Amino acid sequence: MLLEAEFWVAVAFFIFMGIAWKVGAFSAMTKGLDGRANRVRHELDEAKRLREEAAAVLADYKRRRAEAEKEAEAIVAGAREEAERAAEEGHRKLDDFLARRTKAAETKIAQAEAQAEAQVRAAAAEAAVKVSETILRERMQGDAAQNLIRASLGEVRTRMRS
Repeated sequence: MLLEAEFWVAVAFFIFMGIAWKVGAFSAMTKGLDGRANRVRHELDEAKRLREEAAAVLADYKRRRAEAEKEAEAIVAGAREEAERAAEEGHRKLDDFLARRTKAAETKIAQAEAQAEAQVRAAAAEAAVKVSETILRERMQGDAAQNLIRASLGEVRTRMRS
């Protein structure tokens, strides 16, 4: 048994382990592994924090986007209402303008009719006076007849024009 290689390998292994333990190699390995575990834990915590921060930024982005969409919809709705109001106002103003123009045209037509009627009356009165004058001159003679004709014609003209 003392001559077998496995025995001497086991003895060398235990001697090496004893020396390593005395020198403090196990504590150095433990410290190294603990440091690595701490770094990994720290990196995991940092990754978790970054993930939470990214989720918060994403949620904020979604919230702002929803607010912007609502605001855009409100602006579009307001613009649509304003356009409808402007169109209604335009229609109302156009209707008012057309009503005023129609009334003005009707007034001008009525004035033209009244003027034409007055001109026809005046022409008729003038014609009646001339016809009367001609008839009276043919039937009556002398200065008295001329004075009577002038007075009568003046009176007829006055009455026909009023």
